[in-house]
Amino acid sequence: AQLVESGGGLAQPGGSLRLSCAASGFTFAHHAMGWFRQAPGKEREFVAAITYTGSSTYYDDSVKGRFTVSRDNAKNEMFLQMDNLKPEDTARYYCTKSQGEMGPPPTWDYDVWGQGTQVTVSS
Repeated sequence: AQLVESGGGLAQPGGSLRLSCAASGFTFAHHAMGWFRQAPGKEREFVAAITYTGSSTYYDDSVKGRFTVSRDNAKNEMFLQMDNLKPEDTARYYCTKSQGEMGPPPTWDYDVWGQGTQVTVSS
């Protein structure tokens, strides 16, 4: 199984970016997926998650109302639309695959991770 993120870069405060996660090597449509991020000197933190059908989405309070997670099961892709970006959103963003959804989304059993894509928000 492999996950490859893309779409990161430099954005100004208030700007937007759209991250993509391309999945291969497993049946993408059978798995919930998530996005996490890690800023320098900080622990990795949950950002968003989406169920295998895409019918339910979950967000950390820090991004709720600004970020939108979605997926295209026909193309084996997941997306994170990030609007109204803030400097505190600066981090490396990782997509991940869940193999079990017990408890709240930040604690799901994530077993495959991508290499990440860097997002920097600065004027």
